[in-house]
Amino acid sequence: MSVSAPIAKHGIDNIKPHMLGDAEIDLPPVSIALDSNECAMGASQLAIEAAQAASPNLSRYKIDASSVMASAIAARFSLDVNRIAIGPGSDELLARLARAYLTPGSELIRSANGYLKVPNYAFANDASPVSAPDAEFTASVDSILDCVTEKTKMVYLANPDNPSGTYLPNSEINRLHAALPKNVLLVLDCAYAEYVTEPEDTSIHTLVEASENVVFTRTFSKIFGLAGARVGWLYGPPALVTTINKIGLTFPLSSSSLAACTTALLDHHHFDRVFNTNANMRNKLAASLTQLGLKVYPSQTNFVLAEITPTSTGPHSISAAGACAYLRRQGVAIRRFASPAYNDCVRITIGLESEQSTAINHLRDYLSGHQGLGNRQGSIV
Repeated sequence: MSVSAPIAKHGIDNIKPHMLGDAEIDLPPVSIALDSNECAMGASQLAIEAAQAASPNLSRYKIDASSVMASAIAARFSLDVNRIAIGPGSDELLARLARAYLTPGSELIRSANGYLKVPNYAFANDASPVSAPDAEFTASVDSILDCVTEKTKMVYLANPDNPSGTYLPNSEINRLHAALPKNVLLVLDCAYAEYVTEPEDTSIHTLVEASENVVFTRTFSKIFGLAGARVGWLYGPPALVTTINKIGLTFPLSSSSLAACTTALLDHHHFDRVFNTNANMRNKLAASLTQLGLKVYPSQTNFVLAEITPTSTGPHSISAAGACAYLRRQGVAIRRFASPAYNDCVRITIGLESEQSTAINHLRDYLSGHQGLGNRQGSIV
């Protein structure tokens, strides 16, 4: 009798990295990190102090963490506590939704150039990702609906999206939901929702509360500046929340993470400061990139996607890969992606004004061919 190693689900073999790492070795340490969409202004000082005060309890499980966290979220955003589930990051909740509702042979529809990790949720469950064509990296409701078949179990949409930063108004989300079959789950990844400056007539939580097949996820990693705490939450139908809780971790949050997040919810001053500063710096970064001659995609997030037209004319060739590599050699990290559609693009996280000035100066030097001069001082628009 032959003996073989355990075999994982076949779909897992299709999972590939969606972000590109550094190709060079012996690079200097990163001094300015504008690659992972972290909050430039960090967490609320009150939240940091709360986490520190909770650290003596790290030897104990936090038994009631989910209910305490859900109650705090419900109070902060005027939501129904029975519709909230908690997880160690919104990515974990998205993976749990896929595990609960995708079956082998079923289909998950997503916008073709939306959040690039989404196909992995399908692959991990032996389901098939279906990519709906978009328009300038903006999701198309009509294209998504054209992809719906009897195999469709889930439609995923990041709104605002990542890595593009583009955004669909709630009227379009409502139109999408109204045309979907009742047995198809609409999953809205709203990790960047708190950064949106576009006024809306309706709210997504109203749609969730009126439906049985809509859920949205949120996170403390972005505007609250608590990426290291690893806390996410979702809002959906009570039956879905019960299902998601059944397959969740027994103790999903640490005492320090719980203390930090519940305190951050109460610090409205820090929240407002981050929101206003981010909107201001986003406009400045977009304007600076436009002045450099780059195509800039409209963003409602804490990052900006820019397209660098490649050229090999003259003594200095230009490309997105070259720009990213050059900035990294100066200690500035920005992001590229393992997708052909984004070959000519770089994503730059909103930073502090001094950080953005340095990044823009280095990028200007690269584009002009004056490499090595990027340490000079300057300011963004």
